[in-house]
Amino acid sequence: MNIGIRRPLGQNYAFVVVAVIFVTLLASAGLRSTPGVLILPLEEAFGWSRSTTAFSAGLGIFLYGLVGPFAAALMASFGLRRTVLGALALMSASTGASAFMSETWQLVLSWGVLSGIGSGAVALVLGATVVNRWFVKNRGLMMGLLTASTATGTLVFLPLLAALAEAGGWRPVVLTVSAATAAVIPLVWWLVPERPASVGLVPYGAAPGTEPPQQPAAGLLAAAFGSLKRASRTRTFWYLFATFWICGFTTNGLVGTHLIALCGDMGIPEVRAAGLLALMGVFDLVGTTLSGWLTDRFDPRKLLFVYYGLRGLSLIYLPYSDFSLYSLSLFAVFYGLDWIATVPPTLRLATEAFGERDAPVIFGWVAAGHQVGAASAAFLGGVLRDTQGDYLGMFILAGATGLVAAGLSLAIRRGAAVPAPALA
Repeated sequence: MNIGIRRPLGQNYAFVVVAVIFVTLLASAGLRSTPGVLILPLEEAFGWSRSTTAFSAGLGIFLYGLVGPFAAALMASFGLRRTVLGALALMSASTGASAFMSETWQLVLSWGVLSGIGSGAVALVLGATVVNRWFVKNRGLMMGLLTASTATGTLVFLPLLAALAEAGGWRPVVLTVSAATAAVIPLVWWLVPERPASVGLVPYGAAPGTEPPQQPAAGLLAAAFGSLKRASRTRTFWYLFATFWICGFTTNGLVGTHLIALCGDMGIPEVRAAGLLALMGVFDLVGTTLSGWLTDRFDPRKLLFVYYGLRGLSLIYLPYSDFSLYSLSLFAVFYGLDWIATVPPTLRLATEAFGERDAPVIFGWVAAGHQVGAASAAFLGGVLRDTQGDYLGMFILAGATGLVAAGLSLAIRRGAAVPAPALA
């Protein structure tokens, strides 16, 4: 649907669109971070094991990533606004309905399947699509800002949700998330046009009369899998996929899902542990936005090498720390700066390799790797905690993968991707 009225501010209206998408991604991030708050209250209320709740969280994260490339294709064919509005409605309805759950299958359906599908359309691919449509200049900075909204979502929601859980149990938590996602729907409906041309504009930084890249006349599945088929013939795609798999494994899959439970094992109250994640959110807002600025100016491969290497070392350090206020705060600041600073350089490498037209869908497949990695860590972390009694082995494993990703980052070639030679 086009919005057939002109908007004020000229090309600067692109910043209004970014502001609304920032809020949209913030709400989605709050939803995706909620399972970390629910683990302990659901254990107390129903006696559900951590592996059970971790499975639900992992499934939601997996679908969150799997939906990405299809969401990007759906935005291109069905419309960005329709896709986002439908996703927000699904997120609100599924989380609201979970207030009435009493069986584990209901947890899996609401917080695993439905919220995973809904939030998957309001994720990194949405930011990539908006940035590629609305900006020619400052793309790295804008992608960094939109990516940082996930950190801000953690900042805004987690302390509040943890306090609600501590005071009233799990039910007020899910109702709050449902209301927050519903509140974003009117903003998207009124303020986000389908694309700049819908309101007589060109992307920010583009010359007047610039024509947008033409989308191929293909169906949803053809667009999604066609892009994957082309990209999968290149080494660049697989390096990006592997490093982003590790990115998810080491961030929202492990730390985002299990840090509060880890701190609980160490006798740290849930609200204080949620405050650590919120502190990470503050510094990730700075770190990821700064990463976008750096991506516009420096070799993104070297940035990824630094980000992943430091992340791996910090994860190995954490279980050997004394879990004092000082050491945990130091970890939160350091890790927060690095949380998802990887996104702007990864998107830039994907755009350079596969072009502006295909980059959002291909980045969606790369982001799917991120969420598969996150789902693996969410589930594996719960299993290892139940079987081994602690999280030590899981954090050492995650730290080692971060060091592997640092090495892979330097192997990525810049420029148009060259298909890998066929095997004889």
